[in-house]
Amino acid sequence: MHSPDSRSSSLDTDGDRDEHARADWPVSKDAMATARTFLRECAATSEPTLLLPDKDADGLCAGLILRTTLTALGLAPALIHAHFVAKGSNVHAPAERTRIASLEPRPRFVIVADQGSRPGLPILSYPSEDGGEGDSEGEVEVVRTLIVDHHLASGFPTGALALSAAAHEPVATSSTLAYLLCAPLVREAGAEISERLEWLCVLGTMGDLGVSHKWEAPWPDMRSCARRWTKKVLGEAVALVNAPRRTARYDVHAAWAALLSSDPARIAAPASRSGDAHIQRLHDARREIRVETERCGHTPPAFSGDGRVALVRISSEAQVHPLIATRWASTLKGSRLQIVICANNGYIPGAQMTNFACRIARPAPSDEQGEAICIPDVLREYASHVPGLTERMGDDFARGHAQASGGIVKSEDFEALWGVMRDSASPEWSGPPRKKRRMEMGQKNTLEGWLKK
Repeated sequence: MHSPDSRSSSLDTDGDRDEHARADWPVSKDAMATARTFLRECAATSEPTLLLPDKDADGLCAGLILRTTLTALGLAPALIHAHFVAKGSNVHAPAERTRIASLEPRPRFVIVADQGSRPGLPILSYPSEDGGEGDSEGEVEVVRTLIVDHHLASGFPTGALALSAAAHEPVATSSTLAYLLCAPLVREAGAEISERLEWLCVLGTMGDLGVSHKWEAPWPDMRSCARRWTKKVLGEAVALVNAPRRTARYDVHAAWAALLSSDPARIAAPASRSGDAHIQRLHDARREIRVETERCGHTPPAFSGDGRVALVRISSEAQVHPLIATRWASTLKGSRLQIVICANNGYIPGAQMTNFACRIARPAPSDEQGEAICIPDVLREYASHVPGLTERMGDDFARGHAQASGGIVKSEDFEALWGVMRDSASPEWSGPPRKKRRMEMGQKNTLEGWLKK
């Protein structure tokens, strides 16, 4: 059984929700309790605290759930600093770590939300100030760090406390994980705080899983919250919040500021009725992304020799490659097609880097054991046919989720990867076996149709 403070009131309204089915969902009870202790101690010490939320709706909402909880527990808002990684970077990149280490005042606590993870050096550390004669040269102080995440990860930074939902099916979004972590901590803070955490949870989760997500066990029961705001309003708000991070300007702060000061209805209201400058920037961003997606979205795909991969190439300073990959994945069909890749070689001008997004083709074929396709596994299998390629591409290759992956790699390495895919039907190819599934009857927009053009 859960302890009395282990779940919020929104979780115990349905008597038919099986208690045991969620005993270790979205993470183990011990992991959840340890993370709650971290947050309590963070608030109680009243020290500078650094939030590192990801830039999409799920990451921003998770970050704001954590921020709202810390302030409700007594941490002064002035002590909380939200930092957003630079365009095209990530929280694990050396340059980004340097930026984080230069922040003043020095954070004494760090909370990372929805950023993905990997083993390696601490997120933030400083040279030890103990100064004793017996201290070892080069000794460092690792800043206490909590990671709240749901991405596949092979490990975590040194010294970090990781609260990861990746191994618990169904995998919770980061905003749902943050909600279930925080709601019991603010149960006595009043209805306004509870309702804010609920709509942040719903908005963030819909950002990843769509507005039609069903809040069925083991998910928290957010049906009344979703009805109160309506799918239309929530869907509009998600689209607007996600738009700024995709622009060439990379205006993530506008989305954070809008969520911090508004609610879904105010965010989703027509631009002409909003006097909030940040919300106006969301509308401007969405118009920009619509135009850029339309400009880039009609390039016909190329196909791998084995028919399993479709590649769409674009060049844009906007982050529209995930949108275009998703669009093609939902419309392009083929008896062997598994993955759609959109590769963008213009996201960081002059960098000679390719940012690419991969999505599972719908409906996706399964592997020979009937399991769903895991994009990172497929990418690594192709890369393994070029000695040293996987190592050259590093940790920014084949990251993310099983069905929504991608990477940031040198353009020459991406071309080597595509070369393997393109030549995968040659007699020498001994790569992944082709998968079989029934042809979609009456489907005109097929892989075979594109190959004939």
